[in-house]
Amino acid sequence: MWMIRVARARHPCESPGVALPRILRSASEGAERLLDRILCVVGAVLFSQFPEFMQQYLQRLEGHLDEARLVVDRFRDAAAQSGMSLDQLVAGAAQNPDPSMGKLGGVVRGAVARVDQLGAADTALRSASIWAKPFVFVAHMDRGIARATLTIYRPAVPTTFEGFIYAGFGILLVLAVYHLAIRRPIARHLVKRASARALASP
Repeated sequence: MWMIRVARARHPCESPGVALPRILRSASEGAERLLDRILCVVGAVLFSQFPEFMQQYLQRLEGHLDEARLVVDRFRDAAAQSGMSLDQLVAGAAQNPDPSMGKLGGVVRGAVARVDQLGAADTALRSASIWAKPFVFVAHMDRGIARATLTIYRPAVPTTFEGFIYAGFGILLVLAVYHLAIRRPIARHLVKRASARALASP
């Protein structure tokens, strides 16, 4: 009778020709499975918080945008009362020899630029897809608003489809980083060291 034997993959901690005791091998494999589960939980929890954080960030962003628009509207009303447009007010302030008027023109230009910046960020984030949203957030992130959002942020259990999508992606990403960037190089190093010891021994 022919028998087919399948070679078992050697554990990274085993040296060629010297197998680990069964109890140690079992404990090592159990520890690896436990670590994988812990990493899955960590990845899911961390990445599933992004949609909730983004929602709170957008609420703060819209609040700052409304406030900036209110400031610009007040400048526009002041210009209209003088029979000028907002651009004419800025240009006249820049040409005025009074330094305070020049500073006023700078304030108006800054307020208009702030409205344009926040408006573009709000539009980009709301129109971005699930996969593109993190990259759009980084590209348009306002550090002050993000810092304020993070200060009062409280973790929440994901209840949306988007939250579960990010949780699954977090699991895959964390496991891939661990196995490809950490575990595999360590295993290769241990195997090489064990092989070198085996060759050096008489």
